[in-house]
Amino acid sequence: MLISVIGCGYLGAVHATCLAHLGHTVVGIDSDRELAARLDSGRPSVYEPELESLLTATLATGRLRFTADPSAAAGAEVHFLCVGTPQLPDRPAADLAALDSAVDALLPYLTPGDLVVGKSTVPVGTAERLNDRIAAAVPGASCAWNPEFLREGHAVADTLRPDRLVYGSAPDDERATAILNRVYASVVAAGTPVIATDLATAELVKVAANSFLATKISFINAMAEVCEAAGADVTVLADAIGHDERIGRQFLGAGLGFGGGCLPKDIRAFGARAAELGADRVADLLARVDEINLARRDHLTRLATEACEGSVIGRRIAILGAAFKPNSDDVRDSPALAVALDLQRRGAHVRVTDPQAGDNARKRSPELTVVDSVAEAVDDAEAVLLLTEWQQYRDLRPADLTGVRRPVIIDGRNALDPTTWREAGWHYRAPGRPSPTRQR
Repeated sequence: MLISVIGCGYLGAVHATCLAHLGHTVVGIDSDRELAARLDSGRPSVYEPELESLLTATLATGRLRFTADPSAAAGAEVHFLCVGTPQLPDRPAADLAALDSAVDALLPYLTPGDLVVGKSTVPVGTAERLNDRIAAAVPGASCAWNPEFLREGHAVADTLRPDRLVYGSAPDDERATAILNRVYASVVAAGTPVIATDLATAELVKVAANSFLATKISFINAMAEVCEAAGADVTVLADAIGHDERIGRQFLGAGLGFGGGCLPKDIRAFGARAAELGADRVADLLARVDEINLARRDHLTRLATEACEGSVIGRRIAILGAAFKPNSDDVRDSPALAVALDLQRRGAHVRVTDPQAGDNARKRSPELTVVDSVAEAVDDAEAVLLLTEWQQYRDLRPADLTGVRRPVIIDGRNALDPTTWREAGWHYRAPGRPSPTRQR
């Protein structure tokens, strides 16, 4: 099929590349000329495992190209909307300006029979509004919704081997499911479940999934507070309740909480939309989930302050991790950077390192000192904070951190073995785990 992908940021670049890999002829269109040129030369603007090699390979086939010219969408049968829907600057609702602009740019090139497919995360009711608008401007064209479920660090695999495909369409649009089954023919043939539903349900699937995951994370972090107060161990607690198949162990990792460019803004936008619809209990629940999550950052600062004998003023503190999660260079709403900035504002001398997100951290927080290696970060440090659980940080041993002034480590992700570090003479603390004194 001939397919256009409108918006070539993180989602659009991955989606366009994967569709071309599946055998379609794809044009990626983005209003940012520099971004389009970068992608067309095989250079992704984000770090994502597998993306660069797959992008290079698909560009070489001639089935994929990127441009800033919206007229390149002419002739395509399917048009995917992959633009960002960030949080509004003055309230928690989603900003749909880029989405509406993308539709404005696309309308002159639509023809009867074309299918516009939304993948962006939007407030429920958006798809119906766009469908009415598209159908009025181009009779015979329609809008469907096919939400994405990408995990940063696993986006290529999640696109090529998803755990489900969701199609939302209007009741009178009998073609949408058939067209999307053609787009994902090899994925469907591999046995991927397909859920075909109405537009509103398809929109809600993504925000409901994100809200459930966020709630699960905030629940175990709330339990971490209880564990610290009672002298219990939240990691053992999570293991024990995770054996219950109704609960499961995934997303029960207590620590610094979630961040990034999607989950926080998505639950806030969903809460705002729920309140507009009169579903106040959902809005209240998600506000509490958000509050618990943000409080984890303050808690890490408190743990670091306690480990520095009550004050961080003048203390040298090493921060391992700047990205909001491992296998990503995304520092948007990063809990690790938030803690680093907080400690620096309180008078600490902070040095941050990250294997992929260093440049982005420097751009977003130029007031921080960002170094290129763990050795540079921990040199003469009086406390080391592990705040992004990269595998190379998980694999660290006490003997690897030579040069520290005081052997103090705060494991913000519960990624290390406390016995190993304590037996090596380190003062080890982690959220939800008892201090050595409390354990005894």
